[in-house]
Amino acid sequence: MIYELWTDWISYLTQGGFIMWPLVLGTIILWYAIGYRFMYLKRGSDLHLHSLIHQYEKNPDTPVKGWVDNAVAKAVNIRRSNKGEIKRLLEDEFFPILEAINRHSIVIRVIVLVAPLAGLLGTVVGMIEMFDSLGSQTFYSQSGGVANGISKALFTTQMGLVIAIPGMIIGRFLERKENRMKDEIAQLKDYYNAGYLERGMK
Repeated sequence: MIYELWTDWISYLTQGGFIMWPLVLGTIILWYAIGYRFMYLKRGSDLHLHSLIHQYEKNPDTPVKGWVDNAVAKAVNIRRSNKGEIKRLLEDEFFPILEAINRHSIVIRVIVLVAPLAGLLGTVVGMIEMFDSLGSQTFYSQSGGVANGISKALFTTQMGLVIAIPGMIIGRFLERKENRMKDEIAQLKDYYNAGYLERGMK
């Protein structure tokens, strides 16, 4: 059963021509990036941001469960230490968090964009082969012909869309999750910057 599935899969890739192999590689990279973001793109506590700030200010030893929790814990520690300019310290502490939240998002966007174009390239290659067969009258050649050209054109188009459509939907969902966390971290930064300015004016 497994052997038959494997041979069918190899046959499918072979019929699509050389473009299929980069598409397969792109699929592997895409789903690795999506899986990574699904596992590690976690906000943490379900509490509202201000409730979360209050919780960490009351108990700084509260366990960190996600990236927003981590940002709040760092901001509270900076606020307690009260060293130097808080805006610069927050920027330094939040930079690695924002980098981690953004990790692999560009990879997903690039593959989703490139996959249909690679499929289109395979389509063009297949069409060229088909017209070449028509010109040389090798309609039913075992090594090529019209049927082989059409199959290459259709298989690569199909593969490109199969990669791009789920990647676009899931990638967009993860991107919205990322943007919500970035917005909360920006609100957190504004909250502590405003508090620092108020204390400085007194």
